[in-house]
Amino acid sequence: MRDLEQARSLLAVAERDYRALGGMADPAVFSEEIFGFHVQQAVEKALKAWLCAVGAPFPKTHDLDELGILLEAAGPKIPESLSALLEFTDFAVAFRYEAFPDLEGGIDRRDCVDKIARLLQHVRQVLEQATST
Repeated sequence: MRDLEQARSLLAVAERDYRALGGMADPAVFSEEIFGFHVQQAVEKALKAWLCAVGAPFPKTHDLDELGILLEAAGPKIPESLSALLEFTDFAVAFRYEAFPDLEGGIDRRDCVDKIARLLQHVRQVLEQATST
């Protein structure tokens, strides 16, 4: 059964994390771990909102891959252009307590913000369609 009210609530929380990311462009001020945490949170809440909108249950989890699998099992698939966002699971817990490994170039913050904007727009459309049916 669809839970459109919960979907709206989760989407609103995802949008708060997304807005926070807009102010975290400077890695000298916001570490990769902090930025990545808010990416993970925005994606997690957006995926859970999507699951609610299509009536698919989900467990309490921070695992973005697991949420992606649940979505696919319910029918919808995350657009390939946004699938890289699923790689931020470790920022929910592991990198909150450990240093982010030095990767060449770090996180492409602008790309993450753009992808999350597209994910949120997609989930808004799914929710609008669910509301109108």
